[in-house]
Amino acid sequence: MKASTYSKFMSTLSNRNANEKWPLTLKALWFDAKNDWHAAHDIVDGGHDQMSKWVHAYLHRKEGDEWNAGYWYRQAGKPFPEVSLQEEHQQLVEFMLADLD
Repeated sequence: MKASTYSKFMSTLSNRNANEKWPLTLKALWFDAKNDWHAAHDIVDGGHDQMSKWVHAYLHRKEGDEWNAGYWYRQAGKPFPEVSLQEEHQQLVEFMLADLD
């Protein structure tokens, strides 16, 4: 997949499985977009890299657990976002897709 479009990523939601070539963090965001928060969380829970921590933060923010989200944003070295959850999801996806080029 070209790293250019979020809409291409979203069009994969009708697929049965996430792209096997994607990093785990992108797969987590795919599950999140399919409304499977638990599968997404299971993927990043315990991840020690910055992207796992950022996605973990986003997921707890989406869950409504701002305290836990704040902890994970700090671990990821990111400020607590002032954008919508959808905007943050798009930022995360586009950031990861750009790394795949």
